[in-house]
Amino acid sequence: MNFDPNIPIYLQIMDEFKKNIVSNNFTLGSKVKSVRDLAIEYGVNPNTVQRALSELEREGLLRSERTSGRYISDDEELIKKLKVEQATAIVDRFISDMRALGFTNKMIMETIEKSIQKDED
Repeated sequence: MNFDPNIPIYLQIMDEFKKNIVSNNFTLGSKVKSVRDLAIEYGVNPNTVQRALSELEREGLLRSERTSGRYISDDEELIKKLKVEQATAIVDRFISDMRALGFTNKMIMETIEKSIQKDED
């Protein structure tokens, strides 16, 4: 994973986890790799991974079982809410970027419709 030097690494790891959870790359209720394994995978200090996982736990996206590790939440409503929040943030950024280019709402909608149509063909 290539990290953005302007954003704390633990936040980027959290975002990566969230994307994997909402896109079903992680099965709800599945076991999360150990902190040590994730630190090696990401090439970061284990404390950074621990902080990210602890924050995800605090948000309810992970749960800890005392002797067996951490698991992805199986709270489908929470996951659905996170998915909508992430989609809304993407759309908001897109609209903001398009407006910065001088697009009106009508022009933005036309551009989206053309892209969807092209994708369906």
